[in-house]
Formats: sequence, C-alpha cells, structure tokens
Amino acid sequence: MINTLKRRELIIDQLCREGSVRVEDLSGQYDVSSVTIRNDLRYLEKSGCAVRAYGGAKLNKQFVFDRPLQDKGRINRDVKYTIACAAAALVNDGDSIILDSGSTISQMVPQLQGKQELVVMTNALNIAFELASNEQVDLMVIGGSVRRKSWSLYGPSAEQHIRQYRFDKLFLGVDGFDLVSGITTPNPGEAQLNRAMCDVAREVIAVADASKFGRTSFCMIREIGQIQKLVTDSGIPDEYRRSLHNLGVEVIIADR
Repeated sequence: MINTLKRRELIIDQLCREGSVRVEDLSGQYDVSSVTIRNDLRYLEKSGCAVRAYGGAKLNKQFVFDRPLQDKGRINRDVKYTIACAAAALVNDGDSIILDSGSTISQMVPQLQGKQELVVMTNALNIAFELASNEQVDLMVIGGSVRRKSWSLYGPSAEQHIRQYRFDKLFLGVDGFDLVSGITTPNPGEAQLNRAMCDVAREVIAVADASKFGRTSFCMIREIGQIQKLVTDSGIPDEYRRSLHNLGVEVIIADR
C-alpha cells in the first residue's frame, strides 16, 4: 500500500488528466476506505487544487500545478518573449542580478548580449549553460539539489550560498500572481529559495504574463506590495493595475 503523500500526488495527477474523480473509484483503486479518500479530497480542497462535488471532486482550474519547464515554455511563447525583452531592457551595464528559473526568465538570456560587466547569479541549469559562453558575464551558479521539472537548484545549501551576497536586481519568475494570496509557486523548497533571493536584492522585479493573474498555489514567495516592479503584457486586468499602482508597484507593459 502506498503512503498518504504519494496517494494524494497520484490523485492530483488523475484530476489533471481527467478533470474529476469519484470517491468510490479511488477507494477501490488504492484499496483504502471511502473515509480515507474523503479525507484526501478534503485536504486537496483545503490546499486549493480541488473542489469537492457530490461523490467526489473536480479540478480547480485556477490552481497552479507543478509542470515541467518544457511544457511551460510552449504556453504563450510569443508573449513571454516580448515580456523577456522588456525585462532585459531593465538590466544596465555593471549590474549585479539574480535570474530565477522559469520559462520567461530563460528567454531573457539572449537579450543580455551586449550588456557589459554583469554579475549574474542563477539557480537555473539551462540559464547557466547559456550564459557560460558570455565573456561579459561573471557567472555564479547556486549549488544545491536538482529539481528536474524546472532544471533548477534549491535547498539549504543554496539558501546559505545566496545570503552571502547583495544584488541590484532580482528577476523573479511567477507561477501564481494574486492580489490576496500574493506571488506563489507549487514547490516549498523553491519558494524558500525565492524568499532568500528577495531578501538579498535591492529591487525585486516580477516577470509574468497575464495568464498568471488570479492564480494561486501552495507556497507564497512574496506579498504583492513587497515587489518594486512587474513586467507583464496588456492582458493585465484593470483591477490589478489599479491595485499595484496604489501599492507603489511600477507596472511595465511589454509591447509586441
């Protein structure tokens, strides 16, 4: 019999594939009581990834799930490229910056060509590989455990490493961006590292396409009012633009 954590992960996978699950079916599938399955579904609903329904549960489509980087990169590719160009334009010669992992952040890398005397720290293996040949970049790679889904590094050693330094700017990838829940991500270890990144950067710049607004996930990285800038596209809801303005967050709209 599999443990509770693994069973719940498998139920989430099934919800993503099928859109809904039934208590009776899951009870037989995992050879546990219907009470146990109802507890699982209650936990998933409390976490935000499921909505309870008669006899089972449905997928909460507003919830952000942990997806492989390759899959994320296929979504809104053209919009992400435009946003990445606008974000890269905020990098000045001589800046020390952190590049978080993520499909939009990775598209910033080619746009850094021509920038002079940069110090770049990253926890993203794909970004580090691309920057390694840029002679104008003093590249620093955070050490830690590998998250294969995102090609990123995380963990206590990564947090200790990054806290030894101070940076001008952090470019932070976003999974969920909600006025109430803040900036969120599915993985606790990555969220903890992101919080450390925020602590050592003078300016936190969130990078997100409009599909991320109103979405939430398990782990909060930062409250919305704790960032300095947001780079996004014209699909940002008016409510978000007004609220961010009132909080003192500069919103940069990337034009196609």
